[in-house]
Amino acid sequence: MGALDDIRPERFPRHIAVIMDGNGRWAVRRNRPRVQGHAEGAKTVRAIVTECASLHKNVGRPEVLTLYSFSLENWKRPPEEVSFLMKMYIDYLRQERVTMMENDIRFTQIGRLNDLPPPVLEEMRITVDHTAANKGLRLVLALNYSSRAEITDAVRAIARKVAAGEMKPDAIGEETISEHLYTAGLPDPDLLIRTAGEMRVSNYLLWQISYAELVVSPVLWPDYGVEDLHAAIREFSLRNRRFGALDGSNTLK
Repeated sequence: MGALDDIRPERFPRHIAVIMDGNGRWAVRRNRPRVQGHAEGAKTVRAIVTECASLHKNVGRPEVLTLYSFSLENWKRPPEEVSFLMKMYIDYLRQERVTMMENDIRFTQIGRLNDLPPPVLEEMRITVDHTAANKGLRLVLALNYSSRAEITDAVRAIARKVAAGEMKPDAIGEETISEHLYTAGLPDPDLLIRTAGEMRVSNYLLWQISYAELVVSPVLWPDYGVEDLHAAIREFSLRNRRFGALDGSNTLK
């Protein structure tokens, strides 16, 4: 663990969510095709996932790492870039299954998955099945994801149950909605990291990050390293998490 040895385990985030921004800008600044930025960003994913798995092994946290990989809006990008990204996901899953098994990582995906190309879905299915018994870090890939779409899908599922007489409207609470989101069963993110200096949440886990601590890094994702992750975790550990209460009552979950 090294640089984080002085932080008590309960001061580590349980769930880290990341908006991996800056791949295209990284490439443009180097006069390279945008797709090269995505390829470099995939290398960063491996480093950050592996480090989070190591932290989980040593201190039990983070329990979950969720990466915003491809949004519903990303289909508007040039077709060649979208095709490259889909192929990159296939290659990543094939190549990283060994790494996931070596690090006891359990893989999950969230999003409107049925709209993805069949080869991507097949590699996801294989990876989910292959890692299902692992007990370490939970790696969640948000692919073809939109938080508003997620909430819409949850409302539709609840409405169908109400229409079928399986649920009464007055019985619907916040917990009901959480249980119908793609992330059902996972703790909400308590740390949201965004790279490339952008100050927005981009339709990402809007319900789930209601009380998350935000850490924005100016570093472009391909240049984001383990030391940057450590800095974000350290900053999180120093935050006074009040959850609407007064100072001094910051009980960490």
